[in-house]
Amino acid sequence: MYLKVRSKFLFSLAIAVIWASFSIWASQYWFNDLSQVTGKGVAFFLIAFIAIVPGFMNAFMFSSLVLDKRPPRKHLDQYPDLSILIPCFNEEAYVAQTIESVCKQEYAGKIEIIVIDDGSTDQTVSIVAELEKTIPYLRLLPIPKNQGKAAALNLGLKRAMYDKVITIDADSYLYKDALARIVERYESDPVGTCAVAGTTLVRNSRDNWLTQSQEWDYFHGIATVKRVQSLNQGTLVAQGCFSLYDKAKLIEVGGWPDTVGEDIVLTWALLEKGYRIGYCEDAVVFTVVPSSLGGLIRQRQRWARGMIEAFKFHPEILVKPRLSTFFIWWDLFFPLMDLTFTFVFLPGIILALFGYFWIVGPMTLSLFPIAFFLNWIMFNTETKMFEEQGLHVRKNILGFLIYLLPYGMILQPAAVIGYVYEILGLRKEWGTK
Repeated sequence: MYLKVRSKFLFSLAIAVIWASFSIWASQYWFNDLSQVTGKGVAFFLIAFIAIVPGFMNAFMFSSLVLDKRPPRKHLDQYPDLSILIPCFNEEAYVAQTIESVCKQEYAGKIEIIVIDDGSTDQTVSIVAELEKTIPYLRLLPIPKNQGKAAALNLGLKRAMYDKVITIDADSYLYKDALARIVERYESDPVGTCAVAGTTLVRNSRDNWLTQSQEWDYFHGIATVKRVQSLNQGTLVAQGCFSLYDKAKLIEVGGWPDTVGEDIVLTWALLEKGYRIGYCEDAVVFTVVPSSLGGLIRQRQRWARGMIEAFKFHPEILVKPRLSTFFIWWDLFFPLMDLTFTFVFLPGIILALFGYFWIVGPMTLSLFPIAFFLNWIMFNTETKMFEEQGLHVRKNILGFLIYLLPYGMILQPAAVIGYVYEILGLRKEWGTK
């Protein structure tokens, strides 16, 4: 039986509301105990963002994934020509492999590769210059002084010859047929689609425990959220790591803004114009993720700042009458959940170890059933996509155990720092991802 997008959305919303209603009913004793310590207002806020809102989100995602039946991509009689932009800053270790991965694509249309070097101080320019001698459709655009990723992308956009533009990070590697698949998804999506995000997975997952846990975050978390958003026509980010854009629409919104989160702010500008963003779950790029704790924290600070920037630049998007607005409001709750997790839930774990269950106690276990089923269906959904492409899910048990809880203890406080940095207007830098 075929269900329309709106019907699927309403069904998932109904399930989420039912679950949240049950959680509110079941939390009465928790509320009574906690309110004696904090007062009723604070108790309501804490329970809402420790249990009720996360439970609502998990139930919605679970229901959406159960109903997710992707329309097939259509093979095209003629494939559009592509301008592929690769912004670089000190990427001597990976840029040659990134270009090689593009050259290996069996794409039926013409392509041009434009590498924009943003003032690198290593050997990036010389490496690309050597490759330029042997690859006729490769061009190097050097910028003498570092100006930031947005400036590099906008320079590439000005020099792009073709109507469809793809961005790829300089430390990323395209998997087979990624270009053809993302183009086919673009052409198969509803009218009004102006961009399609690809799927980003971890390239250096074997480096250490941090990259092992990020492998699950990208495979299990980020990819699933994009699936759910796209199912409900609400994809919120066409990430710079690997996405396809309509060149005319990019020019219409002024290209990439000079922000930390240039890709999310750009995407929201397109959404504000009424365009739609798609997602291609089987157009895969493998990217290098931070392998140091400091690098991961700085990355997630930038992601958090980017979300706040998007709200600052496009507040009107909160009242747009379309399905994607639901996920915009969803994002609005993340700072509150991150704050609650950092300053309340983590101390609550310590209190629970000493026998004080005001914050973390038996009621917190109500999150486990829906979280378990959500993780089960997330794993099966992404595993099926892997198998269809000839990939295999690695038995990364250590990474999964870290991903379950310790990972959040790193990321959510890092996000809080990012929110504070953006609110205070502190200096912004273009760094890893």
